[in-house]
Amino acid sequence: MMPILERGKTFVEKITGWQRPSSDELGRLVRQRKANAFRFEDDGIIPNHPHWPLVVYRGVVKLPAEFDPAAIFEELFERNNWKGSWRNGIYDYAHYHSRIHEVLGVARGSAKVQFGGKRGRTLTIKAADVAILPAGTGHQCLAASEDFLVVGAYPPNGTYDECSRSEDHAHAVKTIFKVAKPRQDPVYGGSGPLFDIWKAFR
Repeated sequence: MMPILERGKTFVEKITGWQRPSSDELGRLVRQRKANAFRFEDDGIIPNHPHWPLVVYRGVVKLPAEFDPAAIFEELFERNNWKGSWRNGIYDYAHYHSRIHEVLGVARGSAKVQFGGKRGRTLTIKAADVAILPAGTGHQCLAASEDFLVVGAYPPNGTYDECSRSEDHAHAVKTIFKVAKPRQDPVYGGSGPLFDIWKAFR
């Protein structure tokens, strides 16, 4: 759930436009960055995606002081048709989504996050980074700075769910591969490298 303070800021910003970048300003804040891809196998509890890797863009946006950094990510994801944004941290238990992909943009602070389950990989993500998680990708916050804040969002093709129990695995394996590839990269839109990395498999 979005913290009360962040919920209030989001409401005021959307009504007034305060500390939110315009479309032109947003375009100047996005940097061209290499896509880092990480593949994880099914470990029997966390299924991960059978074909598509986690994609991480490091320092992909500029976060100037005149804008709320969370608003930058909200506007960027919305522009590229990743919606339903929220502001919060990352849960401290391993979980995944079996019916939808997810993007996480780090607005403030830093955290050590274990992706892919116990046999996966621990990455430090920090302000200005973006992680794109295909359906099934396990994620768990192991430690975070006090100011750590993430903006999450989802593409329109999918339904939000949350899985964390071993009993969820058998059903999740059947639903994960049915989640269609998003039509736009949440950072770079229709020309993003996500599409070359997440290649069609059916």
